Amino acid sequence: MMPRRNRVVVTGMGILAPNGIGLKEFWKSLLEGRSGIGPITLFDASELESRIAGEIKDFDPSEYIEPEQKPKRMARHTQLAYVAAMMAIRDAGLEISGPDFPSPTPVVVGISTSALDIIERVYRDSDEHGLKGVAPTALSASKPQAAANVIADRIGRFAHASTVSSACPSGLDAVANAANMIWLGEAEIAIAGGADAPLTKHSIASFIASGLSSTRNSEPEKASRPFDLTRDSGVISEGAGMFVLEDLERAQARGASIHLEIIGYGTQRDTAPDLPGSGLVESMRIAMADAGITTDSIDYICAYGPGHPVLDRAEVDAIKKVFGPRAYTIPVSSVKGVTGNPLAAGGPFQIAACGLMMQHGRIAPTANYEVPDPLCDLDFVPNRSRKSSINCALVNVRGLGGSASTLVVSHPPRDV
Repeated sequence: MMPRRNRVVVTGMGILAPNGIGLKEFWKSLLEGRSGIGPITLFDASELESRIAGEIKDFDPSEYIEPEQKPKRMARHTQLAYVAAMMAIRDAGLEISGPDFPSPTPVVVGISTSALDIIERVYRDSDEHGLKGVAPTALSASKPQAAANVIADRIGRFAHASTVSSACPSGLDAVANAANMIWLGEAEIAIAGGADAPLTKHSIASFIASGLSSTRNSEPEKASRPFDLTRDSGVISEGAGMFVLEDLERAQARGASIHLEIIGYGTQRDTAPDLPGSGLVESMRIAMADAGITTDSIDYICAYGPGHPVLDRAEVDAIKKVFGPRAYTIPVSSVKGVTGNPLAAGGPFQIAACGLMMQHGRIAPTANYEVPDPLCDLDFVPNRSRKSSINCALVNVRGLGGSASTLVVSHPPRDV
């Protein structure tokens, strides 16, 4: 491992989530445990067994994206990523200009599913109008790199774009990749995060076929139930979370407000198909070692907790294996009872939640935790927020295929 030259802090956050657009609404919903899950309205879901999802409400791209960016040509996840990035830049108190974004400025975006809305539109257009009816913009709009490209294009010639695709950890991994560039002195500032918009008919049908979408259609707001005994599966959602990362000295020099510091990262795939939490065991250990801390330093764990019967239990077992008896004394909560599972945006939602918890001195609860599961028996902060000072937290994410990643974040340096 190469020695770090710099410390990395988050100075800007932008969130578009089913439970709120912007930090204020996102945080209010987390505290209240108010779910953003509802009936699917983006397409006719009447033929599907699962007819609920986490849609972003009242999102009109033309209200957020400049006309010259041609938002109607973008895939939905690209629209979300772009808007979240611009929110983060404003939150950081920056302007898109040469002095604020020097060369190089990395733009790293995590994408899990690609532009499914564009791909399905291509099939519809070809069915209705023949192959010549396919839009000429479909190819460029459907590239996984499109989101990073449009953000980098807006920042200007000093930005360079890259995309990370590692299933659900994609967004968290993108943030870690950007942080690593700043740690090593390769950049002073970066834009990073994740976005996904998998809410299309065939995508949801695929999640249903894999047993990854709750069928609790009659009460959608209670369908995502992390760690609850009656959980039947998670709920698929959409969203974007983007951040401005900076070298600490640069942030201090310009008097920036700091949300949190990134101090460690680890990633590891499951070591065997029948051990779904084994990757998380190692990613937590690697991340803490990378941060130079022990389990005694962790005040809070922001869990992956998708509300899936097997995956929730596997994460609990992993936490117990890493922390031993102390696992029962650490608050652990999942925001997915409110947000659903937005795939690559999930890790960024958790990072943003940690920053807000540190700022306000309260732990967001695990919503919809009503019936304790004897095999999921940690302190899940059920349904009510809790006053608590968080100095150091773990953020866990796991994905299909067994990939697992953990980020260690800490309270902003006390002298800023």
